[in-house]
Amino acid sequence: MLESFLLVISLCVDALVAGFAYGTNKIKIPFLSGTVLTCISTLFLIISLSIGSFIKGLIPIGITPFICFAILLLLGIVKLFEGLIKGFLTKTALSPHNIEFTLFDFKLIFNVYADATLADVDHSKVLSTKEAIYLGIALSLDSLAVGFGAGFTVIHFYEVVLLSLILNALALLIGGFLGKRCADKLYTDLSWVSGIILILLAVLKLY
Repeated sequence: MLESFLLVISLCVDALVAGFAYGTNKIKIPFLSGTVLTCISTLFLIISLSIGSFIKGLIPIGITPFICFAILLLLGIVKLFEGLIKGFLTKTALSPHNIEFTLFDFKLIFNVYADATLADVDHSKVLSTKEAIYLGIALSLDSLAVGFGAGFTVIHFYEVVLLSLILNALALLIGGFLGKRCADKLYTDLSWVSGIILILLAVLKLY
């Protein structure tokens, strides 16, 4: 239960920060859009866990914990420095006035990854369902890698899925609530928290 909780918490930090950013910018996330965000994050996690579990069956049992450890440790280190990465992406981001939706617009997705508020393309101050899809994919990029690494070890699949649905929704709500209570627009980089959790999870995989 502890490992499942830590795994999901590490993936919910971005949702918390996104909710906070939307709250400070007074951008509303309707129930349907929030549901889309949560479901996309969970779907990406399910896919990556399944792929990791499948590949695990092709690898000798004795080395799978070490592969899982290496992947999660590397991801944890990357997350520790994610603030610098996002800062670079923000400098090269698309102008929000020139963004148009196109199918598989990966450039837009990476810009939203750097600044979640760019998903509100029409500046309506309301996140539409279509915009929520782009934000959901951007917030789920970590789920692919983390879920893949976690899939190499014993994981309570349904427990993780349930926790993902609940905690992602809570992270958005709490982030939005805290954001609305702030008088000024603040940027809070909490990616290092996710990094520490992933490193801790990596160490637990060895025991």
